[in-house]
Amino acid sequence: VQLVESGGGSVQAGGSLNLSCAVSGDPSSTFVMGWFRQPPGKEREGVAAIESGASRTSYADSVQGRFTISQDKDKNILYLQMNNLKPEDTAMYYCAVDHAHARFTGDELKDWQYSYWGHGTQVTVS
Repeated sequence: VQLVESGGGSVQAGGSLNLSCAVSGDPSSTFVMGWFRQPPGKEREGVAAIESGASRTSYADSVQGRFTISQDKDKNILYLQMNNLKPEDTAMYYCAVDHAHARFTGDELKDWQYSYWGHGTQVTVS
């Protein structure tokens, strides 16, 4: 499975960005997908996750109500719409695939559950 993120950039506080993650190399496409971020000098943290078929979503408290995760199953693209961005959202953002699960297990925002990762896209909010 290959994951390629795009859509990062520099924005002012209150602005919006829409991240994309193109997924290739897996014909089954039945797995949980997530977005994670790693702020400078900090640990990587889960931001949002979505079940296969978009039946359920999960968000970190820090982004609830501001970020929306979605997917285009036909195009195999995962999205993260980020609104009302804050300086503390500054981080490298990664998409990831939990190849072992199609439904949430309760650990969908834990990075150890994910087996495939993209290289990241930088988001800077000033």
